[in-house]
Amino acid sequence: MTEPADLRPVRVWDLPTRCFHWLLAGAVIALVVTAKVGGAAMAWHMRLGLLVLALLVFRVLWGFVGGHWSRFGSFLRMPGTVLRYLRGDHRADDHFEVGHNPLGAFSVMAMIGILAIQVATGLVADDEIATTGPLNRFVASATGLQATAWHKGWGQWLIIGLVVLHVAAIVSYRLRGNNLVGPMLSGDKPLPPGVPASSDSPRTRLLALALVAACAGLSMWIAKLGG
Repeated sequence: MTEPADLRPVRVWDLPTRCFHWLLAGAVIALVVTAKVGGAAMAWHMRLGLLVLALLVFRVLWGFVGGHWSRFGSFLRMPGTVLRYLRGDHRADDHFEVGHNPLGAFSVMAMIGILAIQVATGLVADDEIATTGPLNRFVASATGLQATAWHKGWGQWLIIGLVVLHVAAIVSYRLRGNNLVGPMLSGDKPLPPGVPASSDSPRTRLLALALVAACAGLSMWIAKLGG
């Protein structure tokens, strides 16, 4: 598909956002696999869960200080704007085609929310065999068992369902000529003049590294609480 001549590459996804996206995707897949394998793989399941915790905390922070199109303020829309999007009433300054459109924003927030619940329940879970979350000793036995039931039941299937919907949406947009994967790999998207770019400078990347270090430290501290 040939792009119109007036389009130019615009940095939409900064490097920290792209790294977050692909690390989270890989971690979620590995979490499902290790949960199904069980046994010795559960040690890696716990480590991956702590990795996802660090990634989620980072993404929430980056949603306030990251590149323009990674900030929550750029894609969380008011109800009236969402209705206009659904009706096909798009204004020039809406920029629905740049980052996350209103429906994509719901998907992103749903994934972050469900993953956060899944991590939280995993931290206090007890499978009554050989694996307990690092925070299990801080909750009542009944609470830990309820968390485990959610973690292994509804929580798991909700995540798998959201992932399937996410992939289906990517394929659907691709069939309609909108490549969502390319910009998440390169960071750039062909867009009309006047569309603001996300900051992706050495300074913003250093800020992201500092936040990553803090989030990793938080996960390691939580892991040690179970010792």
